[in-house]
Parts: sequence; structure tokens; C-alpha cells
Amino acid sequence: MVPRIALTPGEPAGIGPELAVKLASCGTPAQLITIADPTLLADTAARLGQSLQLLPFDPQQRPTATAPGTLYIDATPLAATAHPGKLNPANATYVLETLRRASNGCLTQQFDALVTGPVHKGVINQAGISFSGHTEFFAQQADVAQVVMMLVADDLRVALASTHLPLKSVSDALNNDKLQQIISILHRGLQDLFAIKQPRISVCGLNPHAGENGHLGREEIEIITPALDAMRDLGMQITGPLPADTLFTPPQLARCDAVLAMYHDQGLPVLKYKGFGRAVNITLGLPFIRTSVDHGTALDIAGLGKADDGSLKTALEQAIQLAQRKNNNLTAARH
Repeated sequence: MVPRIALTPGEPAGIGPELAVKLASCGTPAQLITIADPTLLADTAARLGQSLQLLPFDPQQRPTATAPGTLYIDATPLAATAHPGKLNPANATYVLETLRRASNGCLTQQFDALVTGPVHKGVINQAGISFSGHTEFFAQQADVAQVVMMLVADDLRVALASTHLPLKSVSDALNNDKLQQIISILHRGLQDLFAIKQPRISVCGLNPHAGENGHLGREEIEIITPALDAMRDLGMQITGPLPADTLFTPPQLARCDAVLAMYHDQGLPVLKYKGFGRAVNITLGLPFIRTSVDHGTALDIAGLGKADDGSLKTALEQAIQLAQRKNNNLTAARH
């Protein structure tokens, strides 16, 4: 079966619409449904000098592959005209509506997976709407208490124990139960999505030198190690807590299938150095597949035709692969 993949281009003043139009030029073996304003996409294609045919999405029709130069469209109107590079808080409601439609379509199994373009958290909050990111938004939509953000670049997988928090808040956000939940979700995600029967997970400490036996902080002793011991007692292959500056070296990485970092900028700089432009963000723990680009809205180059669609292509390829694996597993389970 041809999978149905929903695409949200994200912030209309950023490079997301341009990336969606560039993606359309290649065609895809999935039915790609873009949830966006049709005029926004048509104007973007005209600016790029690219031919684009927008096909109305009909969920009753059998899904077919998307031909080059076309996009299926679930029309969602902008609140205000969008201008490249110029944020407008009025369109915050538009951005969130595209995310709601996409996640609801996944929850009702209308879509097999969701790929998201970059949003601008600042302008959404400027509009008076509390928003900390895609990951937290989709967790709330799906009524899931805990999800895990994981980025993948080539053979490196890095998951996060905390996401978009000020650094001073990270320690307070960590506790034994939460870490056990996160490790369980990561372990299950590696099994279900990547077909790794016995995942090997290496875990960073929070402090330099993993606390150095309590001299540089006690989180490793009081929170992290007890949580890891509990997961080892369940039969999981867990290593750590290890100092991050030595964990992210080739010999250590060769011994694990994924790394769990304690906070955003502990793990992601290494991953993005390895694979920026071809890395994929995957949300684990949701009842649907969601992948995303590894970059932001790039307002400084929006509308100039300079945006690189490599990360979006990779995110789409990953979503298709995961959706096909999931559908094959479901088919095998029925028989």
C-alpha cells in the first residue's frame, strides 16, 4: 500500500513553504498531503519559477504516489498575507491549525505519518499562545504524558531527557520516575521503529565528568544512576552515566544504538555537526509517526530560493520507511 504522509510547512514567513515546493519537484513514492494555504504555495512556486499543480486531497480515494510537480493539498487558509522573512503574530493561529489537522489525521489513521517543517516558537508566544515546540504540542494533542525527542544523523541517534528548557531548570526537571519512562520509550522506539531487538543505550551524566563522584554535582548519584539500575534490572542494556565529552567519541558510540543526553545542547551540537542538513527529528512515544527537519525557519534567506531541502527530503524518506515498516508489521500480525 502507498502510505499517506501529511506535511506541515510550518511558519509561512520562513523557508518551509519553499522547501515544500522544492520537494514537489521530485515526486515521491507516497501520497504527500500538504496542510497549508494553497495561495501561499502557488505564490512560492511562482517566485521560484517552478511549475506546481495542487490536487485537492480526498481521503476517500485510494492513495497513489505523488507525481513530480504536484502536491496534494488539504487547504488551510492563512489568517493574514504572509511575506517572506517578515513574521506576523496573526498567523500563529494558522500554524497551530495546520498542526492540529495533521495530528488529528494521524490519530484517526487518515495519515500514516507526519512530517513537519520549521515553526517559529517566538512569534507564536508573541501572539499570546503558550507554545514550547512541536514535541510538546503533539503530546498534548495525543493526550500522552511523556514523549521523547530523538534526532538521527546517519548511524548516530541522540535522544533527550529534557527538551526546550532554560539550562538552570534542567536539574529540577529530572527525576527517577521520569528518566525510567524516557528510557522505556526510547527502548521501545528502537525496537518498534528501527527493528533493534536488544537496544544498547548509553546515557550521559548531567554534570562535567558525570559528577566526579559527587564533587561536581549529585544528580548522577541521587537520580540518574538509580534510574539506570532499575532499567538494568528489567533486562535492558544500559551504560552510564558517562561523561558527555567522552561518550561522544567513536569507540564509545560504536558500543551503543542510541545516546540519551540530559539536555538539548548536551547532545544536539554533536549530532548536528555530524549530519546537519540530513538529520531527522523523530518523536518517540506518540501513537503515530512524526519526523521533522533539523533546522529552523531561516528567515534571513526566506523567499530567496536558497533554502536547502536536504533535511526535509531525509525526514520524508524516514517517515515513509517507518510507515511501511509499521504497516508491514501490522499485516504480519493479522496473519
